[in-house]
Amino acid sequence: MGFRHSESMPALSPVDDDSSGDERMTDGDPHPHVAPPPAPNVRDAHCFSSCVDLNSMCSSNTSDDESSVVINSSPHRRASAMSPHLGLKKVLVTGGAGFIGSSVAMHLLARGDSVVIVDEMNDYYDVRIKENNLRRLREMCPPEHHLVVYVGDICDEEFMLSVFEAERPRWVCHMAARAGVRPSIQDPFVYIHSNIRGTTHLMELSHKFGIENFVFASSSSVYGGSKSTFFSEDECVDNPVSPYAASKKACELLAYTYHHLYRLNVTGLRFFTVYGPRGRPDMAPFKFIDRVSRGLELQQFGDGSSSRDYTYIDDIVDGIVRAIDRPYPYQVFNLGKGSGTSLREFISIVEKHVGRDAIVNVLPDQPGDVPYTCADVSKAYDLLGYSATVSFDEGIRRTVRWYEDEYVKNICVEPETQANGMGRAASFAEIRSVVAA
Repeated sequence: MGFRHSESMPALSPVDDDSSGDERMTDGDPHPHVAPPPAPNVRDAHCFSSCVDLNSMCSSNTSDDESSVVINSSPHRRASAMSPHLGLKKVLVTGGAGFIGSSVAMHLLARGDSVVIVDEMNDYYDVRIKENNLRRLREMCPPEHHLVVYVGDICDEEFMLSVFEAERPRWVCHMAARAGVRPSIQDPFVYIHSNIRGTTHLMELSHKFGIENFVFASSSSVYGGSKSTFFSEDECVDNPVSPYAASKKACELLAYTYHHLYRLNVTGLRFFTVYGPRGRPDMAPFKFIDRVSRGLELQQFGDGSSSRDYTYIDDIVDGIVRAIDRPYPYQVFNLGKGSGTSLREFISIVEKHVGRDAIVNVLPDQPGDVPYTCADVSKAYDLLGYSATVSFDEGIRRTVRWYEDEYVKNICVEPETQANGMGRAASFAEIRSVVAA
């Protein structure tokens, strides 16, 4: 079924896994993904990253290991770009104990915003990793800032209503979701529950409580088997190849419905394979670094020619915050690096920074996987001022450094025991608690 193209909704017709600091951190910083503390005048410095000059951002968008990213900017589209909201915000961050959610929360707190986190703390991967993320947030949150953490399921109507009534957030950053292509094929029902039902419930509360902007995580997986060189938001994404991708497409459609019916400002962000320090242990960048470091065999699905647009966490957080600050009526944006890295090159870069050769076991392609993902980020460039600045080589170098300096010494959870469709918790928490930071 075709959809008519409009200014607020890209046309949808037939076509991997997803899963902003005020300034970028220097290479020598031990935590490059942590935003710096706010300037003395927080309100003046509040949206510095949202207003960074595009030309200066793109001047650093070339790396030694990748070709320059070509952004096909549209002057007409840039003319319609929205200026960022500059006031301090109270933001509800769902999935705030996870990799992306906690990174966004850290940035928001650092620039002066108040943050309300909701996370069910399920054991899709080791809960200790999420607990460590929350600990870091509490430690970096100075007394004058406000951080509240709720543990519970976003699908629990009574629980979420109580959160909205008690906290009265004005902005929503919805990062909570069941992620992963392969696990979704094994157990599609939990993805319908968490991703579709959970997102719908949050949008229903958001329109009733007058939320100013609702930003949520979609995924590059919605592009399915597209043959395009660069995936554009204008492409048709009517042919998802996994339940996970289908759930994300459904959320995009429901988001437009809530915009149409209630004038809820909604932005969906299609993430392209996010990685970096504190990343999910079921994702390839983490697993490859871990297994090469330990001298264990790693699995290569296919002949190594498949390619992904791997995007460093700093760049993803920058794009998310830019979207939060700009309450567009309805938009969908790609957030990626804008260039692909083949699996063979990926393994080679990991070997270089770990300092060991990989033991590779070549296996057939997996059902639901797509051969190539690469983001056309020109729309996000024009309307958000977004442009990735961290090359894959540099991102892996930083991630290896974090793995060696922090992860091995303090956490050390074996990725082979994590997620991948095995031993996952149900998508609801039976016990809820409220923790005030």
